[in-house]
Amino acid sequence: MTSASDPDRDNGGGPRAGRRPGRPGYDLESLLAASAAEFTRKGFDGTSMEDLSRRLGITKSAIYHHVSSKNELLELAVGRALDGLAAAVDRSRQLAVPAVDRLDYLLRESVRVLVAQRPFVTLLLRVRGNTDVERRALERRRDFDGYVAELVAAAAADGAVRPDVDPVVTARLLFGMVNSLTEWVRPDGPVDVDALANAIGAIAFDGIRTR
Repeated sequence: MTSASDPDRDNGGGPRAGRRPGRPGYDLESLLAASAAEFTRKGFDGTSMEDLSRRLGITKSAIYHHVSSKNELLELAVGRALDGLAAAVDRSRQLAVPAVDRLDYLLRESVRVLVAQRPFVTLLLRVRGNTDVERRALERRRDFDGYVAELVAAAAADGAVRPDVDPVVTARLLFGMVNSLTEWVRPDGPVDVDALANAIGAIAFDGIRTR
């Protein structure tokens, strides 16, 4: 465990086993939310444990009660977004429906993940691969993107989507719409997740031109 006398030393380790329950007044969830906000605002390298302790109004040693390093905070934070997307992929794989319907399902579920885990998805989209944690996160993102491209290609082969656009480009455009929600959906306002998912699904698969 990182010493409180050397609070910004980063060991690069993964999540620790046997983490103790939170102390009164704050917990791991509030710590992760604050960390995601600061990492997004200032960048991972530009954020210190001192910044996080000031934001939360706690000591740096209190942060180390929950995690061993700043790297672990980042891994746990981006993991919230990645785990949600991975679970959506697993569910879509199990659907006994055509590829285009699995793609539609995954698109809508990704909207739900983004709304539920907005600070963590926003942080994930800022990751650039400067640390081992970031590189692992990017690898998981690439796995997700690859699966989406496979679905698009399968749907094109079925004649369900247009075949004249590269599946990778189509996949990026589809989920670019989803990711744009991080820029304009208000985190403190009411969000009709079903309406958002339906709107993106309708635009993605039917377009905006009336027939």
